Amino acid sequence: MKRRLVQFRNSRLRRFIRKHEKYAPILFFIGGFIFDTLTLGRIDRLYDLTVLCLHMTSLTIVLYLYNLADDGKWKNTILERFEEYYPLAIQFFFGGLSSAYVVYFSRSVSMSKTVFFLIILLGLLFANEILKKRISNKYLQFSVYFFISFTFFTFMVPVFIKEMSPNIFVISGAVSLCCTLTLITLIYRSSPTSRTEIHLGKLIGLVMSIYLLINIFYFFRLIPPVPLALNNGIVAHSVRVENNNYMVAYETDEWYIFWRKHRLKFIQQTNDDVYVFSSIFAPTDFKKSVFHRWKWYNDKTFEWEIIEDIGYDIKGGRDGGYRGYTYKNNVVDGLWKVEVLTDEKLVLGVIDFEIITSNHIKPQRVIHKIF
Repeated sequence: MKRRLVQFRNSRLRRFIRKHEKYAPILFFIGGFIFDTLTLGRIDRLYDLTVLCLHMTSLTIVLYLYNLADDGKWKNTILERFEEYYPLAIQFFFGGLSSAYVVYFSRSVSMSKTVFFLIILLGLLFANEILKKRISNKYLQFSVYFFISFTFFTFMVPVFIKEMSPNIFVISGAVSLCCTLTLITLIYRSSPTSRTEIHLGKLIGLVMSIYLLINIFYFFRLIPPVPLALNNGIVAHSVRVENNNYMVAYETDEWYIFWRKHRLKFIQQTNDDVYVFSSIFAPTDFKKSVFHRWKWYNDKTFEWEIIEDIGYDIKGGRDGGYRGYTYKNNVVDGLWKVEVLTDEKLVLGVIDFEIITSNHIKPQRVIHKIF
């Protein structure tokens, strides 16, 4: 064992880390992000659940070890030999856990107004690169930890209990808050150095402020309804169901418009129906009510008018998501959008298009695809 430790101290990796110590934290953060981006798939898969739980548990343990290291708690123990790597491990787990949320969140066809939550997530995670003390700033540490913990439990609690609702969100936040305050209390009581660096009331107030802010975001519907995700959202000319396959005919856009499947300008023949097809990922055995909210932009009032809400129930477990569609006829020309919402009116995605009625202009690049 000692021989291996000596070899590690003299290894190229150790010399490289020491030489580039200034940039090591951000590299480990990016490393954690890339690792989970390449390995994670479904939030309800055993591998994903194991990795995320290990990340969260490891992050909590390393934060505890790191904050007690300055007090000599690990002196003359094997833990002392790895003290300089604790900040790098913290950055790695921050990156790994955040990527799980960002990757899953970005599956949505349209982020719409929930993109603000993603901006806050990324802003908090990269804030330590702006501050002088970086990860050693304990206020930053526990603020980011709580935010990551909150998002972690909003994933995990609904997956395990197969249910999602405002009450479940509140419970997830309460679990995260209890875990964070317990960790802070343990470190504060065990570390004289931490007691001199932080004001406990100020730190708890900061955590409570973040807790309040996230709940405000949720109840103003600015947070995506994880663990649900909109895999596909398409405005189509027809949708047929044959042998449990959905045959969708729709217009495609130019080849360089890679982030959207359908063409924004929808060419409609007189009296034709307009379909909106969606597939929504949900964990196995997860049941939820969703609906399509059809909206039309009124050029005279300069406002979006709700035309109709059409709902249906989904059941999770299918890799490609639960498929469903709604349609309308006798629709007028103009800008339209269909919001895909949960029964709590949380936004899964928004499908935008413009209807142009003409018997002379033919639809362009129509394809038929099986979902």
